[in-house]
Amino acid sequence: MPSYPAVPPLLIRFAHHMAGGVQIELIRYLAGAGGVAMVVWLAGRLIAHRRIQTRRAKAAEVARELRQSLWTIMVFAVVDLLTVALAMTGVIRIAKGPADAFAVGWQVLALIVLHDAWFYWMHRALHTRALFRLTHLAHHRSRTPTPWAAYSFATGEAVTEALVIPAMFLIIALLAPVQQLAVFIFLGHQIARNAIGHSGHELAWSGFTRNPWTGWLTTTTHHDLHHSEGRYNYGLYFTWWDRWMGTEHPRYHDRFEAVATRTPTNVTQPVA
Repeated sequence: MPSYPAVPPLLIRFAHHMAGGVQIELIRYLAGAGGVAMVVWLAGRLIAHRRIQTRRAKAAEVARELRQSLWTIMVFAVVDLLTVALAMTGVIRIAKGPADAFAVGWQVLALIVLHDAWFYWMHRALHTRALFRLTHLAHHRSRTPTPWAAYSFATGEAVTEALVIPAMFLIIALLAPVQQLAVFIFLGHQIARNAIGHSGHELAWSGFTRNPWTGWLTTTTHHDLHHSEGRYNYGLYFTWWDRWMGTEHPRYHDRFEAVATRTPTNVTQPVA
């Protein structure tokens, strides 16, 4: 029998982490995107009057979103190995023992704010002429997005979306060990907000976008306008950057109110 060199233990560990990463990312995507898609489907007639666009995504478009998202999950799992390597070498400090409630709280908030800032500027960069076709066009093929478009990225965009994770963990670790519960909550929030933003239905109430207590949060209409028109609304969780940088859609509030004020008995045509 021919003999083969033994597989290095480190390579085996990374292979296990890669397989685990694919599993975790797949479960997260199916729970987030699939969960929102299921709610939209089950709610059906109850929220039909809150559809933002008149157009409906075709089955082939949904299938494309699923295929691209599955590829993105593979890319994410590869990039996740960088986070694993940094944690294994102690560069990213991971908290041991029971979760610290205070640390979990501030780290979740910090991760959300950092991610939103990164996403805005990365997103604007991907919309430049030099990068759009190469990286971001694949996502914008979903002009009428569905929750399944949450991870529908080309390889280049998937890499830029994933690299922020180890970068943010490095920043957090400079201040304190990274709380695993904070990571879990942040990643759940990320996919949920992403899928809701692509759901095609506006469920926020009238006045939401102009209220000082809620207007700083993005809505489904906010991101849907980005898909249908492309030149505005680059933010992910918050409207801060779009307002500060003058990239908020000039009719965002009007478009939002046109949908939010509809009732089942007072239905006008959705905004195209």
